[in-house]
Amino acid sequence: MYKDHINQRKKDFDAAVEHVRGEIGAIRTGRAHASMVEDIQVDYMDSKFRIKELATINTPEPRMILIQPWDKQAIPNIVKSIKESSLGLNPIDDATGIRLNIPPLTEERRLEFIKLLHQKIEWGKVRVRQVREDVLKKVQAEVKEKKAREDDLFKAKEELQKIINDLNRVFDDMTKKKEQELMS
Repeated sequence: MYKDHINQRKKDFDAAVEHVRGEIGAIRTGRAHASMVEDIQVDYMDSKFRIKELATINTPEPRMILIQPWDKQAIPNIVKSIKESSLGLNPIDDATGIRLNIPPLTEERRLEFIKLLHQKIEWGKVRVRQVREDVLKKVQAEVKEKKAREDDLFKAKEELQKIINDLNRVFDDMTKKKEQELMS
């Protein structure tokens, strides 16, 4: 019975990990990569779009991102969104697209990004714990209603703790990898 609840929420565990992976992918290292800007929201034609939905994003050089919108009228909106983002980049608007030169990171900026990394990882850990608590509440309710046995609650706690431990290892690996990228 408790396994059904766990299996129903597996997607939520996976979604939390994927969300964090996307969030930390956007934290810039000294090198340019498309994921830094592709999910920035742009107001265009009275709707919100991500940059990757409006343009082609390339990295022709290790410290440059080139954004080429399919509709040239989107350029000012993309430039505005990049300036308003937390990236701290200064977009250069030319006739064909937008160039972003990625400056080398200072030690102070690296430490700020590491702090941001830890915040995003902590969000993921909190999210998976919330999912665990939701499952446990459902199993506890079933035990109270005599639909499940007391043993099911203990088994559910054990199995959920294994899942949480595995996910925490994944989060720790993501943290180590990103810290190494930021510090090199």
